[in-house]
Parts: sequence; C-alpha cells; structure tokens
Amino acid sequence: MSVVFLSTGPPTVSIDKLRAVAKTYNVVVDAKEEEHYRHMLNGLDATTAQVSALPDYIDPRLLPDPATLPRSYVKLGGAGQKGKNPLNSWSHQTSIKSPAPLDKRLEGKMIAVKDNVSIAGVPLTGGTFPELLTGKKEYPVPQIDAVVVKRVLESGATVRGSANCEHFSMSPLSFTSATGPVHNAWLHGYTTGGSSSGCGAVVAATQVRKWRKKHGLPGNDEELGEGVDMAIGGDQGGSIRIPGAYAGLYAFKPTHGLIPYTGIISLVPMIDHTGPMTTSLEDNMTLLSVLAGYDGIDPRCTPETPLRQHVPDYAALLGSWRSEKEAKGEWNSQTAGRSLRVGIIKESLEVLGISEEVKAVLNAAVTQFKAIGAHVEEVSIPMHLLGPSIWTVATRPGMVPYGLQNRASPFLQYPMPDVRPPVFDQKTFDLLNKHNPAVANMFLNSAFLHEKPDINALVGKAMTHVQQLRDAYDAVLKDFDVLLTPVNPRVGSKHPEYSMSAGEKMDPAIGAPLNTCPFNVTGHPALSMPAGWGKVPDGPGMLPVAMQLIARRFDELSIYKAAAAWEVAGQGLDKWNGQLN
Repeated sequence: MSVVFLSTGPPTVSIDKLRAVAKTYNVVVDAKEEEHYRHMLNGLDATTAQVSALPDYIDPRLLPDPATLPRSYVKLGGAGQKGKNPLNSWSHQTSIKSPAPLDKRLEGKMIAVKDNVSIAGVPLTGGTFPELLTGKKEYPVPQIDAVVVKRVLESGATVRGSANCEHFSMSPLSFTSATGPVHNAWLHGYTTGGSSSGCGAVVAATQVRKWRKKHGLPGNDEELGEGVDMAIGGDQGGSIRIPGAYAGLYAFKPTHGLIPYTGIISLVPMIDHTGPMTTSLEDNMTLLSVLAGYDGIDPRCTPETPLRQHVPDYAALLGSWRSEKEAKGEWNSQTAGRSLRVGIIKESLEVLGISEEVKAVLNAAVTQFKAIGAHVEEVSIPMHLLGPSIWTVATRPGMVPYGLQNRASPFLQYPMPDVRPPVFDQKTFDLLNKHNPAVANMFLNSAFLHEKPDINALVGKAMTHVQQLRDAYDAVLKDFDVLLTPVNPRVGSKHPEYSMSAGEKMDPAIGAPLNTCPFNVTGHPALSMPAGWGKVPDGPGMLPVAMQLIARRFDELSIYKAAAAWEVAGQGLDKWNGQLN
C-alpha cells in the first residue's frame, strides 16, 4: 500500500526527532535511510496539522431540535442544595419538551438521564470533577443531544434533567460522586447502588411515594425531593441493574446494540449499554420500545439490531400474550406461568459474599414461579463463576484509553468531542483516592497489564472465552425461556466515611457485580426487578432485594412475559413485613 502524505512548508521534524521516535521501539535507523524516514514523518506531521486546523464537525442528526431551544438549567448537585435535593439524586435540572412530538407514547412522563448522557446546553459531569474531565475549571456543555434524549423528546416526554452518577461510572455503590453520596430513597444514609445512582434515587423517590400511599403510610416528601417516572441509565458491569435492585425498580440492561449509545460517555464499547429504569414493568416496556433501534451512527449496533420501524412494541405484544392466556382462563395466580420455562443458575447462588438474606428472597421468588405453574429447574453453568474474570481481562486494558482518557475507538462513530481528561499524575491520584479509589485502581491496573509482554495474547484469549461464555448461556437458553439469578449478593450497606482508607471504602463493593457483569460481555438482555425485602447488614432497616431475569439476545419479550406472569401472584415490593426500620 502506498500512502502519500501532504508536505508543505519548511521541515518540522528533525533527524533527532526521528531518532527519538525510533528509540521508543529500541530501533536504530541506518544513517543512509534517515532522510527518507524523516521526510515521511515530516509529511505526516503536515497532514495531522491540516486535520487539526479543520473546524469541529457536529453531526446534524445529533443537533437539538430548534423548537426545544433555548434551554436553561439549575445546578442541584452538591451540599448547597440539600433542601431541594435531599437524596443528592439530581445533578442539573431542566425542563425540555418538544412542542410537536412525532408520537405520544411518553406523553406526560418525566424523565431523567444519567449524567454521562449528553443533553445539549446542559453541563455534563460524568460524576467527577471538571478538571478530571476536561483539564479545566468548567464542565463541558454538549452541543448535541444523545440519541436516547432525542428519542424520548420525539415521543412526548419531558426531559427533567441529569441525575448524579458515580465517579467516571466506576462504582457499584453510591458514595463516590464528586457532589457527595447519593442516598437510598427507602433508607437515608444507605447506598442506592451505582453507577447510575442518581437515576436509581430519582425514580425511587416516585416509587416510594406510590408505595407508601398504597400501604397507607404517611408521606415523606421532604426526605425525597422531586422524582421522575423514568430514567435512562448506563451499564458496563451492572450499573443499571445494581441501583435498580437497591432502589426497588425495574431496571433493564438490554441486548448489546439494541439501544444506540451515541452521545454517551463510554467506558469500553464492547460492554457499553444504556437502558430504562422505571417504577413499573409497563413503563419499562414502553420506554424500551422508544429507545431501541439502529441509529446509523453507533458501531455497537449490529446486523441483528432492528431498524426503528421494526422495533417490537413490547407492551402490545405482552398484552396479546396475556389476552390469549386470559381467554384460556390462565391469567391467575395459579396458572399465569404455565408454558414458561425458568432455569435457576446454580452457580449464581455460590458467588463470593452472597448473603442468606438474598438467598432467602431468591428462593421465595422461585417458589412463586412454581406456584404460578412455570416449569422451574436448577441448571449448572460452571463458566458463570468464570464470567467476572473473563469480563475483567477482556475489558480492563481498554478501560483507561477508551473510558478514562476518551480515546476514540477504531470504529466509525461520533466520539464525545468535549471530554478531554488530563494526564494521570500525583494530584489526580490523590483526588481519586479520596473520592473513588476504584478509578485510581483502574489506572494502576492498566499500567500493570500493559507491562505484560503477552498482554495482547492474553486479551485475545479472554475474547475467545467471551464467545465460549456466550455459548454456554445460549446452550441452556435453548431449553429455557429465561434464566434466574440474584442481582446484588448482599442487602444495601451504609455509606462509608470519607476519612476511611481506600480498602474500607471499597470493601462493601467487593463482589457486587459478580452476577451482572458476565452478561455485559456476552450481550444478553437482563432485567432487575423487585423480589422482596432484606434486613440491612449494619443496622435495623430493610431495603428491597431484586432478582435478575436473563434471556436470549434480542429476546427482551420473554423476560417481560416471565416478569409479568410472576407478578400476578404478587409484586416484590408488596412482600413487606410491616417494618422499614
């Protein structure tokens, strides 16, 4: 292949620079060849200068609808707004609504998005400090709407603002945000899970209000602040499902590539997911139908990703299935699950640190599946226990360049243009060590791995085992409609103190994603839904406990069917013993 580089003006690359470049590979260029290679580098330098001089390009498909402009916002994240933001769930509040939506599927719905999702005109924080996101004292203000934001506006929703998230989206707990801990709406001072922590809390504020009214309990509005009907979270290892579980929500990580990730801060493209977090199963289905479908931009989408006009209407399809069962007299607490095949992953109950409280809730959920007439069977998938290690090795080397340094991946896409994190140094380490040791650890992990002489072969091997892991789940899913696991291994814990050591802060997070992260690398859809209650490990309180339903890739409907049938015999949040603390 012959490449001609543009070369104009005087030389900018010296022989000394050529020698320095060659030295990085421990190479010495023969003196008689030096001028040739210097000339080629000089041409490359001129070519990069030409591209660098081009104005920034904004894809017109991502520009905000002019009818929704101008936009204003109020910053709520941080200690100064406790009266308006008691859970520290909100980052920035706004109120954006299309005056002429394309449809009314989300009419009247209030929606928040994780604060790594672009809303044109509203600052983007990524849960971190501005100097760690841009190297400046100000947060970037996107000029684009993420695809998911455009789609909810087109369906009549009001985008109410951005919800706080964990520092660089790297915590399954909710104490690492730069603005401070995000509190659980059910029990203040306790984790609401991460990294979509604010999404969990702001939707749970609505869930708690509805639940307290249903159970005849007095309101506690001053403890909750403003809530929303729905939120759009992000999930690379469990960051939709884990906060959904702690917050008592319906939280869906869809099949990888079903919902475009365009306009959202990435960690690693292979495991980037975005999806709905809602107070009800019905809302979850509706929001998923609105968000899903190929956008023509995101390389995470595949030939299996449906065009928007072919996205299933999950709510309508479930309604038809339910009507068929009603016609046969089956939609009741004894037979709603008839014809459903549920496989309990045996190894999911053997993960590190799983508590008896969580096991008890899952066992009760299994009993309820059997009671509604479903065929329930324990299945062994030994590779499930290897899933977290495969997830780690396949993705950890890319987490710093693609996630923490916003390096463009080698696929055509629309990268986040205003996110330019600075170099990792002592100052950065000290700040991260105080607020989120997991991010500091990620930089050290990356350097450690890239020093290994066989790192490329190691990552390649992990990738092949990703396929093996996917095949292992798929083999079992030939005989079952859904697989069942716990979500979090333990009931939610208290927030740690900032004065604690890094180890003390992160200890409650150990093992949190063991049942969730395998499905990020395999791409299977997975729903977290309330299954019951458990006693917190460090106090007298009670918090929701969830179960996870997994199905074949692009078979979200089977999950919704199983979830809806199970709830005919009672919803998880209604399995309450009359005590909250």
